[in-house]
Amino acid sequence: MIQQTSAIAPTLESIIGTSGISHTQDDTLWQSAVTPQTKIDCIAYPNAQEELGQVVACAYRNKWQILPTGNGSKLGWGGVAKHIDAVVSTARLNRLVEHAVGDLTVTAEAGMKFGDLQAILAKEGQFLALDPAYPEHATLGGIVATADAGSWRQRYGGVRDMLLGLSFVRFDGQIAKAGGRVVKNVAGYDLMKLFTGSYGTLGIISQVTFRVYPIPDASQSLVLTGTADNIAQATKTLLASALTPTAIDVLSSGLVNRLGIGEGMGLVTRFQSVEASVQEQSARLLEVGQHLGLKGSCYAGSDESNLWQTLGEQMQGSAINGGISCKIGVLPTAAIATLSLLDDMNAIALIHAGSGLGMLRLDNIDKAVVERVRSHCQSHGGFLTVLAAPVAFKGQFDVWGYSGNALALMRKIKQQFDPENMFSPGRFVGGI
Repeated sequence: MIQQTSAIAPTLESIIGTSGISHTQDDTLWQSAVTPQTKIDCIAYPNAQEELGQVVACAYRNKWQILPTGNGSKLGWGGVAKHIDAVVSTARLNRLVEHAVGDLTVTAEAGMKFGDLQAILAKEGQFLALDPAYPEHATLGGIVATADAGSWRQRYGGVRDMLLGLSFVRFDGQIAKAGGRVVKNVAGYDLMKLFTGSYGTLGIISQVTFRVYPIPDASQSLVLTGTADNIAQATKTLLASALTPTAIDVLSSGLVNRLGIGEGMGLVTRFQSVEASVQEQSARLLEVGQHLGLKGSCYAGSDESNLWQTLGEQMQGSAINGGISCKIGVLPTAAIATLSLLDDMNAIALIHAGSGLGMLRLDNIDKAVVERVRSHCQSHGGFLTVLAAPVAFKGQFDVWGYSGNALALMRKIKQQFDPENMFSPGRFVGGI
């Protein structure tokens, strides 16, 4: 920190005006994302990409370190940022740039809320096939920065598969573009993949272009509940079948109990297609469940919407009473064993059956439990990343737990994109 923080707000006001500055004494937006010693002077809210570039250029000249955010719904995810001078929010960069209905693409500024974009797309019978946390508050830029895809990954893939192009503000305030109508990426990188999951450490995403899909004619979800062995068999049969679900989630017994949808572990499968196909596929999976002695229930219409909304609220809510939420990954074949372990630890969890990625929540802080689950995940070809947790816990625990061999390469990329280490220092893997 070179300049006194008291000078930051007046300096930025000359760029974005007094209405673009929020003083943070009573603002908790950033407190879950920085060290307790951090004293942030203000949050800057640029109104356009050009203003955002000027704010970043000003920070670069003054050697300020900044914490990029959208609405802050996931600002507490990942590592704790250090030595932050100011927060820069894209919340006011929330305009629709272009919806090419016939081409099934949409371009919007990064601060647009996910729920607002879905409402716009729905008017044309289309949707963005992502299922992120906090859908009514999360911004498009934040979803890309945290690679937050959700249950539709089974059918449509992750954020990288949806993202066709982006614009971002570099460390020097210049706006760079990749993908979309641009033929060549900056510096030879596939920037869409590089920025997806970068947690605001390489630059500030200012605009995104996604592929979109037609809204299916019909939708129905089937819930099977019962013993772990039978849920495992049903899941194996489903994955090996010709059925084409858009989502397949395996739920821990604790989560099934909280949702009040049965007893034992659960398998939630969503079918979305033409009406006849949805009914036929649901009936076939229900028959599989019946042969295995599983309890089956079908959800459609508002009941189905409520089921997925409640499931999201249970798994994606902020850590309550000092609890912890984590992203996990294991080989899909280890999903049931992982959920059984988590049931023994009084955690609630779900795993996407096709990818082995999932979420878990612990209502009580227990470092030994988190370490044991991480060890289990790593021994089954996976990982555990702490997302939301008290800052004090994150200060004593490696939230990323990265054990691969790409750290040196990641640091070189960080150095190339952010030579002054001004974007979210300390928030990413290895203290990047």
